[in-house]
Amino acid sequence: MNEERKILVEEVDSVEKPKLAKVEDAVDDTFVSSEVERPDDSEQSVSTALDTNGKATPVLAPSPYEAESDSAKLNRKKDYLEGFLAQKPEAAPAGEAGGDVYEAVIDTLKSIFDPEIPVNIYDLGLIYAVEITADNHAIVTMTLTTPHCPVAESMPGEIEMQVGSVPGVGHAEVNLVWDPPWDPGKMSDEAKLELGML
Repeated sequence: MNEERKILVEEVDSVEKPKLAKVEDAVDDTFVSSEVERPDDSEQSVSTALDTNGKATPVLAPSPYEAESDSAKLNRKKDYLEGFLAQKPEAAPAGEAGGDVYEAVIDTLKSIFDPEIPVNIYDLGLIYAVEITADNHAIVTMTLTTPHCPVAESMPGEIEMQVGSVPGVGHAEVNLVWDPPWDPGKMSDEAKLELGML
């Protein structure tokens, strides 16, 4: 166990660089490729394989000259696109995200600005939810930056009035909530950029 191991160090002036491996250097005993002349004077790649007796037998590969022409490729039926192109996108119901009434309500909310911060209330993150019922009643769930906000009494009424004036909205209702409380993390990137927070 206490045997002392000796490490021998040999100093050399230079080391010969190893040879790089090349595909041409690889030799396969069972497969040899070569170019031969066909009787009709066109070149074709011929592979020779060794049979069980060790005799080479030629195996013809398809000629590159007999490949499909460019015009034939263009005229080929594009059946892989038929089903995809035949499908039409389903129209979103008016009250769901992507629907006309929903998007109009969102656009209206983006036109209302906080009086203290030069950013609209939607990008500010004050709008928590927008719901459009089956009979086109709009329900907006929102908060304010702080419960002591000077517009805490007037802002919900203004939003209710403007959302109610959107074409297609029968009645508008605004629910003011304090939980979860608003924080700057709820702002969109556009709002953060506007306020110099990015």
